[in-house]
Amino acid sequence: MSAFRLAEIPIDGAALGRELASASAGACVSFEGWVRNHNQGKAVQRLAYQAYPALALAEGERILAETAARFAIEQALCVHRVGDLAIGDLAVWVGVSAAHRDAAFAACRHVIDEIKARVPIWKNEFYADGFSGWLHPDGSPVAE
Repeated sequence: MSAFRLAEIPIDGAALGRELASASAGACVSFEGWVRNHNQGKAVQRLAYQAYPALALAEGERILAETAARFAIEQALCVHRVGDLAIGDLAVWVGVSAAHRDAAFAACRHVIDEIKARVPIWKNEFYADGFSGWLHPDGSPVAE
């Protein structure tokens, strides 16, 4: 199974964490990104993610491979939702296992930062005032 995945159904972080378990791993660090009810001073009611799947999957795999080469880790996984999400839904999950915690923490942070910066996944936020706004993968607004 691929280390980077897109999902149209809810993410099961506990099951993903079990995929990282090994006898030689002394640490497992995970990050969960949830849909929040606000952004940049606006009340958010829901959001929708869209991706360019072929490119998103390839770039996500590239990031995880780069992470494995750069940090002393055993394994890294990432799942990002696409489609409509409600407030409180889990939008992205990253997990890293390693022999030691320092590498696991650093690698997990690296993965989510690179995913946000490089993977072609776009977020459309739907606001309480009836408007909506597209955001770049890095979270900045799309110029109109």
